[in-house]
Amino acid sequence: MQQATQLATLDVVIVLAYLAGIFTLAQWVSREKAGHQKSASDYFLASKSLPWWAIGASLIAANISAEQIIGMSGSGYAIGLAIASYEWMAAATLLIVGKFFLPIFLRNRIYTMPQFLEERYGTRIRTLMAVFWLGLYVFVNLTSIMWLGSIAVAQVTGMDQMLALVLLGVFALGYQLYGGLKAVALTDIVQVTLLVMGGLMVTAITLGQIGGGSISAGFSQLWNAHPGHFEMILSKDNPFYKDLPGISVLIGGMWIMNISYWGFNQYIIQRALAAKDIREAQKGVVFAAFLKLLMPLVVVVPGIAAVVLAPELAKPDQAYPTMMRLLPSGILGLVFAALVAAIVASLASKINSIGTIFTLDFYAKSRPQADQPHLVRVGRIAAVMAVVLAILTARPLLGSFDQAFQYIQEYTGFFTPGIVVIFVLGLFWKRANEAGALAAAIGSFVLSVVLKLAWPSLPFIDRVGLVFLLALALAAIVSLATRPQKAGSDLIRTDDVEYATSAGFNVAALGVVAILVALYAVFW
Repeated sequence: MQQATQLATLDVVIVLAYLAGIFTLAQWVSREKAGHQKSASDYFLASKSLPWWAIGASLIAANISAEQIIGMSGSGYAIGLAIASYEWMAAATLLIVGKFFLPIFLRNRIYTMPQFLEERYGTRIRTLMAVFWLGLYVFVNLTSIMWLGSIAVAQVTGMDQMLALVLLGVFALGYQLYGGLKAVALTDIVQVTLLVMGGLMVTAITLGQIGGGSISAGFSQLWNAHPGHFEMILSKDNPFYKDLPGISVLIGGMWIMNISYWGFNQYIIQRALAAKDIREAQKGVVFAAFLKLLMPLVVVVPGIAAVVLAPELAKPDQAYPTMMRLLPSGILGLVFAALVAAIVASLASKINSIGTIFTLDFYAKSRPQADQPHLVRVGRIAAVMAVVLAILTARPLLGSFDQAFQYIQEYTGFFTPGIVVIFVLGLFWKRANEAGALAAAIGSFVLSVVLKLAWPSLPFIDRVGLVFLLALALAAIVSLATRPQKAGSDLIRTDDVEYATSAGFNVAALGVVAILVALYAVFW
């Protein structure tokens, strides 16, 4: 971007009103009855009382941030609608999580993913993965959201990028510091509403620009002018085939990435774990699945529209900020507030999950005598330290990357296959033991590095799928070759888990699948 988008006074007022309003709302929904002090369950799991609409909205708010909006619009500009597979396949994955994973987690009163690993396997794998997740959340997730978010804010306002980065981090920290997960989840319905409304406004206005005021005519002209940008399955001669390798997107490694992210990722699954019961959690997951179907219209189509409206962009990631320049005053303020909402909601979610893992999986283990208010204070201190670390390391870690999203994918992709193996075997195969789980965790990293070096032309998604199969075989062989776990060491009960889902869930799930089939049939 060569120049900042000019925010009029009205736009600035709208953004400031949003910031003040969401901060006030977060504190209001977090209030406690007179004389009641927050317990660890209150702070980290919203008192196990989240309703379905808060769960669904919070799942999306935690997921969609600057790297999604800016990055996926940029990919829409460069690649086209094919990048929407990340969103649409996530909708199908959420149905699997709701039907098969959540019943086990909620039956066993799981609060954190490391807790599940300890109760299923033992302390070594819990410690290994808890350290991994803390490092991932602080030095990859927080830093990337702050860095990409600050770029977006700087591009729109002309503000110094480092100042924007610090302000985003401090606001997200302060907004959830008192209330914890309740402050985040119960305000995310506002964040998601603003995000979807703002994104649809950008889509409508950009398509209207192309179609001479008609959105449908604009879409038709865009499709006719650039039909290659509306192909979901890329052919081998496509220059972006290595990023989205054809049919294997539907049947290969993307499933592994999605299952790991939506099923076993603390800052995502924590919302469903805080549900008051399994039915409420499942309704929330289905709500999130429907929102996922809508997201490409919000975050991908504006990037495709930019191919016509701004064909000479220096970098694809400039697509979304450039489209924001087309917005009239007032609408621009709403859309910019939506962008900030996405950044703040994701940051707050990850900050809260860092505090949760550090407090419940490390501190509380070493200080079993600590009372509940003390654990809440420790969680708040951990959250502050995480934000400080992320602010200090964001530029050194990400400043030299042209595509920070690739940094995230590469780092997590080394471990993702092993994570899925560990949890899937832990959930559904009682013979799996800690030795097999450790073999999968370590093997996933080693095998990923070896394949990346030995077979650099192998698409990233295909590598994830192949490493998953190898790590699965390794975990099974090691588990069978070593002693079974001692009787009583596996504390996870699955024998009495009820997998049957309500008629409402089943009808909604069929609806999601039918829409997915129709979308891929139309845009194949």
